[in-house]
Amino acid sequence: MNKLTLTAHDRTEVAPLLSDIAARYTTIEDPDLQRQAPLLARRLPARLLEFLEDHRLREPAALCLVSGFEVDEAEIGPTPEHWRGSHVASPTLRYEVFFLLCASVLGDVFGWSTQQDGRIMHDVLPIKGHEHYELGSNSLQHLSWHTEDAFHPCRGDYVALMCLKNPDAVETTVCDAGDLDWPGLDVDALFEPAFTQMPDNSHLPVNSTSTGDPTIQRLREDSFRTIEEWNANPVKRPVLFGDRANPYMVLDPYHMKTEGWTERSLTAYTGLCDEIESKMKGVALEPGDVAFIDNFRAVHGRNSFQARYDGSDRWLKRLNITRNLRGSRAWRPAADDRVIY
Repeated sequence: MNKLTLTAHDRTEVAPLLSDIAARYTTIEDPDLQRQAPLLARRLPARLLEFLEDHRLREPAALCLVSGFEVDEAEIGPTPEHWRGSHVASPTLRYEVFFLLCASVLGDVFGWSTQQDGRIMHDVLPIKGHEHYELGSNSLQHLSWHTEDAFHPCRGDYVALMCLKNPDAVETTVCDAGDLDWPGLDVDALFEPAFTQMPDNSHLPVNSTSTGDPTIQRLREDSFRTIEEWNANPVKRPVLFGDRANPYMVLDPYHMKTEGWTERSLTAYTGLCDEIESKMKGVALEPGDVAFIDNFRAVHGRNSFQARYDGSDRWLKRLNITRNLRGSRAWRPAADDRVIY
């Protein structure tokens, strides 16, 4: 883990910046704030900027943690029952601004039209009735480890989490590719385009609402057609890429089909999964912690827990970050639009 702890001086330095931005904008979903964020981020404390920039360039670990940002539980109020509407007059706006600025040092934030109504900033919290779903809003079952949006060519470089509450010390589980025994695995087989990664359930048409905009409607229809084609005729892809001595990973076992794989491919894949299982580590985020999980170098999940639904449950904010916003241009209605359809 690559970690920096904010000092009292850091917090004092950043406070006026956050107050100023929170007074000028009413929501993180404001496109102008999202455009201005990389410029505003330059006003963060120098040691924080240096830390994040060093992490971005050198990739010293798959998990980057900024701790020490204080959370006032009385200010943020109870954990919402659902993510819908939580961005309107949000009591956590000041915290979201800090999170957004830190994220903007690493890349461009973006959202999916099929996730949380196309919002950029997501809420991660238990939702009654979702206890056993394979979604971040579940609670009673483990959230299986995975690469975020593994099936999609526009998947992010980082999955970012900011903890507001975690009274039960629920662990986020992470495996760093740098911890794996690559010489003991069949890396050559894992670099071959022999593996079937299926679309996950969060990107189904039912999760997307119509806006009436013809450009967006066209993109949505094209996107769902593409996903339907991937489901009907799955494309085989590698699960490793990049440097063979220190590879990147992309896999989501819960949404992979092994039918038609060669014996070597299946053995190599099973060996990789077993090695990942043996090297998973748990991190219980504390209020104020901001974690950046490298979506190329890590897989992540979450342990199960018993939700109370009384306003005290675990509550995180989540951002997706890309270092190549142009790579998704065919999926977005405009060059400066950050929502992928």
